[in-house]
Amino acid sequence: MTAARQRLDRATRRAQADGRVPALSVAVHRADRDPWTLTVGESGTGHPLDAGSRFRIGSVTKTFTAVLVLQARDEGLLDLDDPIAAHLDVPAHGTATVRRLLSHTAGYQREPHGDVWDTLVTPDDRQLLAELDRAERVLPDGRRFHYSNLGLAVLGQLVARLRGGTWASVLQERILDPLGLTETTVDPTERAVTGWLVDAYSDAARPEPPFDMRGAGPAAQLWSTARDMARWAAFLASPELVDPGARVLAPATLDEMRWPLTTRDETVWASGFGLGLILVPQGRRIVHVGHDGAMPGFLAGVYGRRGGDGNPGALGAAVLGSSGTAGEINALVHELLQASVEDDPADIVPWRPGRPAPALYRSVLGPWWGEGFPHIFSWHDGALQARGAEAPADLPPSVFRPLPDNPDILRTVSGRETGELLRLTRDPSGEVVRMHWATYRFTRRQEGFDGVWVSEGA
Repeated sequence: MTAARQRLDRATRRAQADGRVPALSVAVHRADRDPWTLTVGESGTGHPLDAGSRFRIGSVTKTFTAVLVLQARDEGLLDLDDPIAAHLDVPAHGTATVRRLLSHTAGYQREPHGDVWDTLVTPDDRQLLAELDRAERVLPDGRRFHYSNLGLAVLGQLVARLRGGTWASVLQERILDPLGLTETTVDPTERAVTGWLVDAYSDAARPEPPFDMRGAGPAAQLWSTARDMARWAAFLASPELVDPGARVLAPATLDEMRWPLTTRDETVWASGFGLGLILVPQGRRIVHVGHDGAMPGFLAGVYGRRGGDGNPGALGAAVLGSSGTAGEINALVHELLQASVEDDPADIVPWRPGRPAPALYRSVLGPWWGEGFPHIFSWHDGALQARGAEAPADLPPSVFRPLPDNPDILRTVSGRETGELLRLTRDPSGEVVRMHWATYRFTRRQEGFDGVWVSEGA
């Protein structure tokens, strides 16, 4: 066993022992290695615990529902700023927008109406919507983050209505089958492990009762294996590698889902929410993206890693445990991702000469001045790029794409000033002598806003 695998193995065994988790299953997926899996403990059933054992993943289910919503948006079936009443006949709270529900900023109460965690009975698909007037809007729209299972459940019913099926059938057809997630199911199989509540003051443990989320299933129903969930986490981080044909979702749409829309705490900005995804910054422009899950007897952590040195791409980890109280489960997934790049970093790809910049843009290359600061424009990976001359090395550059009908006007497609135009001005010989980026003038010499060369002085 390599030193890297030894670290992953030991961290997993330590979490299982310290957290007193009856059954723990973990997996790491990455683009450049075979998946790594490990199980520790016992299933609590007649089947041995192994990589094929199924655990309830709880709210990790929400990430699937969110992807289904964005699929519908990309196909023109809805707009993220549509109120749900535009698509669903609901008796109340229909002004909540799709975007607000995805980011948990719509103010919906946490659960469907009723004491669902006392009775373990949730409304069916029809009741969930018909009884929405019995639920509260506990906060004004957009006031702050407030986690809501009800909100994501409503979005799951919205997707089902738009597609003319059930949430489960749409999920199977549009995500599970295309990505080959054959070990992820709506209902438990014979390989399902037992979920436990472990006594805080002794070594006793009691099985928790299973129950069907029914109409609230789009928020927390799914069962899966760690290896399936590590692949799903890798997809959320690097869809271009896991799903190169974009059968499930375009990489640009995942970029949109990963953009932070709210923090989860007003004073400790340790994590945030995008469109259905939890974002956990790790420093140095690294973020873990995914979701945690909790159901009676189960906890789960499923995250992919974006950015950072040594990242091979499509790096995802999943930690699934059969205890409802072991916080070590949620911490371990981030430790595994960190250890993967520290002890087994991706191979360094050698640089090789490539094609030169097109003649049309060669006079753009090099240093330019804008707002008094130097910027470097360059051509890499088939595109014009720009970055501040003093920008940190790990800050991604701005990338430009020419408009189809005018090569001298380019759109910023990523990085600083995304969405803004870069306009080129040429002299009679065709040389670019001036540029305007987001309307700011860029010149070869450092000039004031009055256009005078600063070296001329006052």
